[in-house]
Amino acid sequence: MGNKKKKAALERENGVAPGLIAKTKKRLVVAGGRSHPELTAAVAAALGQEAAPVEHRTFASGEIYARFEVSIRGCDLFIVQSFGEPVNEWLMETLIMLDAAKRASAKRITVVAPYYPYSRQDKKGRGREPISARLVADMLKTAGADRVMSVDLHAAQIQGFFDGPVDHLFAKPVLLEHFQGTLTDEDRETLTIVSPDMGRVRVADTWSDSLGAPLAIIHKRRDPKVANQVSVHEIVGAVEGRTCLLVDDMIDTGGTIVKAAQALKGAGARKVIVAATHAVFSDPASERLQDAAIDQVVITDTIPLTESRRWEGLTILPIAPLLATAIKQVFEDGSVTSMFGGDA
Repeated sequence: MGNKKKKAALERENGVAPGLIAKTKKRLVVAGGRSHPELTAAVAAALGQEAAPVEHRTFASGEIYARFEVSIRGCDLFIVQSFGEPVNEWLMETLIMLDAAKRASAKRITVVAPYYPYSRQDKKGRGREPISARLVADMLKTAGADRVMSVDLHAAQIQGFFDGPVDHLFAKPVLLEHFQGTLTDEDRETLTIVSPDMGRVRVADTWSDSLGAPLAIIHKRRDPKVANQVSVHEIVGAVEGRTCLLVDDMIDTGGTIVKAAQALKGAGARKVIVAATHAVFSDPASERLQDAAIDQVVITDTIPLTESRRWEGLTILPIAPLLATAIKQVFEDGSVTSMFGGDA
């Protein structure tokens, strides 16, 4: 059956006059919350467009309001929201934007959350604890999200918490490109990839393969009853005289990374470079990370950083090109996996 006959049959089936059913074209719209407007603008620019204007208000009572100032009916909407401080306010704002978009008849809504909130609460470590990462997924779905996109989830199992597609992106290509262009010959010859704990060994192992460097592991113990306190026990692997690249998904207060760096320098490491995706940088992280044991810190801009939390030895890499590429793949029904060397 030709296109004209299909159209006529569809019109008869829906009981409308001939010619009223028009052919629609897919439309991509990028909008953002107030958490990281620079990132939203950069993602939209990388896609060759401007971010859709959204009216945001916080009333005197603390209640949040959001309204899309242009029509988003029938569009493929991508809401960019990062979850730095204050995380609870940005989470509520995202839920309200989702509700507004759903009621405005957006065809498909994707939440682009470079840093997924409550990602460390992904399981029960003790009795009577919540699994807050699952709760966040449930709220996003209920509010109207059809899909979630995030970078370097703290636990891969979070993908299973959301009842719908989850695009798990990796910042490694962004960070890897930086180090391939900046490491000196001496650094390359003496490079060792270091996992700051047992939970990051698999990721560190992929870095080891990519850079052709040996792997070392730091064994640590954390008191489950005391937050943000870590004691380093021992280093597995040779680090004496080596350039150690510590790789992690996030840095919160910096306690784990600083103690790891101090342990490496104490074991004779020549240089310690820290690479992480998410710079949560809760106080006093910025001060801690300027410790003499750390020679350089490299992060991405998944979370906005104020000038007061930056210093000379900090390098911030843009994550917008990675997000834009993934958004384009989703919009065009392409393969996100192929971006990271997987099957197309």
